[in-house]
Amino acid sequence: MSSTKSVQIVDIMTNNNHDSRIIINVGGTRFETQRATLKKLPATRLSKLTPQLSFYDPLLNEYFFDRHPGVFSQILNYYRTGKLHYPNNVCGPLFEDELTYWGIQREEVEPCCWMTYTKYRSTQETLQVLDSLELDTVRSTTDDIVKKFGWEDDFDLITSGHLSKRKRLMSIIWQLFEEPRSSTISKIIAVISMFFIIVSIATFVLRTLPAFEIAEYDFITVYTYNNLTEQTTVYNTQQREIVSSFDTIEWICNSWFIFEIILRFLVAPSKRTFCTSILNWIDFLGTFWFCFTYILYNIFHFNGYNAALDLLSTIRVARMFKLCNLHPRLKVIITSMSYSSSVLSLLIFFFFLATMIAGSSMYYIERLSNSTDNQLVSIVEGISLAISTISTLGSGDIVPKSFFGMIFGAITTIVGVLIIDLPMPIIVETFANFNSHLQTRQQLPKQRRRITPAAIPRKIKPQMPPNGYTHQH
Repeated sequence: MSSTKSVQIVDIMTNNNHDSRIIINVGGTRFETQRATLKKLPATRLSKLTPQLSFYDPLLNEYFFDRHPGVFSQILNYYRTGKLHYPNNVCGPLFEDELTYWGIQREEVEPCCWMTYTKYRSTQETLQVLDSLELDTVRSTTDDIVKKFGWEDDFDLITSGHLSKRKRLMSIIWQLFEEPRSSTISKIIAVISMFFIIVSIATFVLRTLPAFEIAEYDFITVYTYNNLTEQTTVYNTQQREIVSSFDTIEWICNSWFIFEIILRFLVAPSKRTFCTSILNWIDFLGTFWFCFTYILYNIFHFNGYNAALDLLSTIRVARMFKLCNLHPRLKVIITSMSYSSSVLSLLIFFFFLATMIAGSSMYYIERLSNSTDNQLVSIVEGISLAISTISTLGSGDIVPKSFFGMIFGAITTIVGVLIIDLPMPIIVETFANFNSHLQTRQQLPKQRRRITPAAIPRKIKPQMPPNGYTHQH
């Protein structure tokens, strides 16, 4: 019987080599085509099919591939027609994996399907950005913390399975300050931090009110007639003294900021990443500038009021950006603006170009009209009028007086509306894309089941007796 089967297999293989037709079984679906069709695309997997491959089944006279049959129908159609179309019933990564397996370049997709095919790439980029922001991370697991701090090779973790007390304390403190939704204590710390930020900004704003200023007067000697002198009080505008309660409040707030930034720096997983963070720089500069100005005015008794020093102190207001860590939507808004920077820069460029053209044109139109009440005495006034017109503010301080100037001003208004409104849907679409993916991710389960790699069974060879003779019945 064994010799008879071997002869049949050889006959099948011999006939298959000379047969022009070939049967391919993909995921249980059988496809039949010509060998010449598969030779149209050399250097691909299907063009190299031979009976010696492990995919070939000599009994069924077919090649079996455990792949997606729906995608393979489009791939086989590509061999037949030379046009590769994207199937709408599969996901983009699946289609790209199938193309890679069959040895076909993804650039071969037809232009009519290219936008549909590449749409998933923008989705993958969006998901990668959301992963980097860690918006859906409420509390990091132990494995996440070990990976973030780089403690995979820690001796205590390898030997005992636990971190040392110092490292566990560092991870706990880091979670309390960097993950405000991880526990009740972290939420309380987040509320305290938000409270001090709001109080510090409110104090910075309210102290500029005249009601909280202590008026200072200087006594000067005034010479009158008959060489008589008398003392006169004059309000000193260069000296500004504020109620001392504001300094006390700001010292309390900044003491918390100093404590927070030092502690966060000590427990940071990466000191370099911590020092390159914009929010940390804002926090540091705001606290540093408060201490610097306080020492300058109160210890070194700097005389005179310097508005430039107070102007630099406005960086403390930027601490409001720290509130972005407390709500995922705020991070999404900032991320959407950063990813729309190319559109915003293009908008600024066209706005600048339009104001220059409209301002200079408006100036010369008014000048050629020979109007007696012409308000545009230079191109600078024309540019100022163009800015208020294109931005649709329309302050009305400077307006065109001639007939043609009014018409040109109306045209400038319409152009300004188009310049400002046309890029807005792109920015809104970017935010909607991030926001929709964020909402979808928050509805997904945190732990998802993963399949294990398939175990390929090995063929077991029959054991031969030591004497070399088989048992016969």
